[in-house]
Amino acid sequence: MPALPTIVLVHGAFADGASWSPVTRLLLDAGYDVRVPPVPNRSLSGDAEYIKRFATQLGGPVLLVGHSYGGAVITVAGTADNVVGLVYVAGYALDEGESLGQLQGGFPDSDLAANLVYEPYSLPDGSDGTDVSVKLDAFPAVFAAGVDPKIAEVLAVSQRPLSAIAFGEGASAAAWKTKPGWGIVSADDHTINPDVERFGYQRAGVKAIEVAGAPHLIMHQNPQAVVDVIVEAAAEVGG
Repeated sequence: MPALPTIVLVHGAFADGASWSPVTRLLLDAGYDVRVPPVPNRSLSGDAEYIKRFATQLGGPVLLVGHSYGGAVITVAGTADNVVGLVYVAGYALDEGESLGQLQGGFPDSDLAANLVYEPYSLPDGSDGTDVSVKLDAFPAVFAAGVDPKIAEVLAVSQRPLSAIAFGEGASAAAWKTKPGWGIVSADDHTINPDVERFGYQRAGVKAIEVAGAPHLIMHQNPQAVVDVIVEAAAEVGG
């Protein structure tokens, strides 16, 4: 029987690997091989190439799990030959050529849109780029509702911004067209309109569940629900 895949957890915007901590702990305790690489959050193409190479270098079969913007990243990175499946967690399942802005633009704005901060950063050529993050005082309600307030405060001040470049860049591929997929809709998501998640998953034909009352950061609020889907996916792609 084929071996279970290595599970690679891909964080999204306004977060880092710590966003996966409760899920990571549960998977490690259950004996799974897990990796949680840092995503640069600089451009969709660059971030996807980084994760694709990371997955390829692991050698064996890999299950990519993407949260939020991480869903867009795994949509492209999942074309790596050794990626055997995709799991979207409150994530963007983009189509080929589609950008985050285009997918979101078809639906009413979430609470996130009114609570963003824009700050300049230096691009390699010396020009200015724009970093996007969430207002610190809005972060707990918009991004981390249902999470222990002290943990939400730590996550707010350690968030990893997303370059504005990533919002307008079209996906160069859609791995869900050739790889099996699973999805979780966070029904009480205030960062991504849940209808964006529902639409993306339905279009991609992934096996989706909806978790009632789940916020955007479902990995902290209800980690077991996330683990259950990952374990199901790992078992199916592992034979």
